Amino acid sequence: MLNISNHRVNDEIFQNYPLKTLRAMPTLQSGRKLGRWMLFFLFFGLVVMFLPWQQNIHGEGKLTALTPQDRPQTIQNAIAGRIERWVVRDGDFVKKGDTLLVISDIKDEYFDPNLSQRLDEQVDAKRGSQQATVAKIQALDGQISALRTGVSVKLNAARNKVKQSEFKVMADEADLEAARKNYQIALDRLDRFEKGYQGGLFSLTDLEARRLKVQEDKAKLVSQENKLNVSRQELLNARLDLDTIEADFQEKLAKAQSDRSSAVSYRAEADGEIAKLRNKISSVDVRRGLYVVRAPQDGYVVQPIKAGIGETIKEGEPIATLQPANPQLAVELYVRAMDVPLIQTGRTVRIQFDGWPAIQFSGWPTVSVGTFGGQVAVIDATSSTSGTYRLLVRPLVQKGDQPWPTQLRVGSGVYGWVMLDDVPVWYELWRQLNGFPPSLQEEPKEEKGAKK
Repeated sequence: MLNISNHRVNDEIFQNYPLKTLRAMPTLQSGRKLGRWMLFFLFFGLVVMFLPWQQNIHGEGKLTALTPQDRPQTIQNAIAGRIERWVVRDGDFVKKGDTLLVISDIKDEYFDPNLSQRLDEQVDAKRGSQQATVAKIQALDGQISALRTGVSVKLNAARNKVKQSEFKVMADEADLEAARKNYQIALDRLDRFEKGYQGGLFSLTDLEARRLKVQEDKAKLVSQENKLNVSRQELLNARLDLDTIEADFQEKLAKAQSDRSSAVSYRAEADGEIAKLRNKISSVDVRRGLYVVRAPQDGYVVQPIKAGIGETIKEGEPIATLQPANPQLAVELYVRAMDVPLIQTGRTVRIQFDGWPAIQFSGWPTVSVGTFGGQVAVIDATSSTSGTYRLLVRPLVQKGDQPWPTQLRVGSGVYGWVMLDDVPVWYELWRQLNGFPPSLQEEPKEEKGAKK
């Protein structure tokens, strides 16, 4: 039993005693085989531990368009109105400029079918008022010019009169001085005559004649003084007339200029009202063109929001959704904030689309089946509401890859892996067990913006 002696009893026991338990027990050869297999698996595991493993960052997202103009958009109406009829149905393909629906206006100020004609009549009336104002301005300009000419003549005449008065005053002053000299001479003669009369040289008649002469010279002196005073008053009056003429001219000129300014203001107001009416005419023409809602670009009409005939819509209210035709597809992938610093634009991405079966070995992308290639095009600078960062991945067909399926639709789900650098398998297991982030062999370069 213990296999100590060279005499084997196994065969005798098995032949004479059919024991099933002993037959089921493993032999020494089976143990050796098991040991060899265990050594093989151990050696294989050690070899696998040192194989290269490509680190990656996984994330989930959905299909979208690379450019904003290719993403689903809502069709909005520019004016408020009432739906008269729909021209398209849900799911129809439309081209740019095709009619989607027709509406009618609901504002009472646009109910008049001859509104443009009425506005043209208002413009003509304002133009007539404008022309009359222009004529008034021209008349006031003529009046101002006439006032300037008339006052120039009057001022010249008044200045001449002032000069004449000044000359007259000067002449009267000279006459007054002569009268004073004559009077003084007459007084001196009278004094000599009185002395001569006392000495008997002159008679009483001569003395009385000299006295009479003194009285006459005195009367002439008083008269000349009065005449000088009158001349001076005339000079003052001439100067007052000159000031009065200037004051009257300034008053009339100010009134004429005020009337002209009012006319110019009214003309500017008329110009503004004419421009406003023209603007309203253009707005009415444009508004009537907005009664027909047209497709902004080629695409498919999806989910009309307003459906009933006679239903009213507000300006800027969504009417339907338009999915642009032939969008440039991209993947909108969301990754954790701790992984964003390790990702740069241009990194390769492996993508798995919903509805396409795939077998993905994240560390060995070359042996993956059913995945498609991509490249990081845009990395958002801010996080989303969930705290993750969005990546935009565009198609990238490498050697051995297939192009993205043509059946893909915007909004379908995707799962992606952003491929990083190669590390040994043992390092990746150690990193996963410790919860460390992936590592980079080189420091990420500063991004200068996404490539178009």
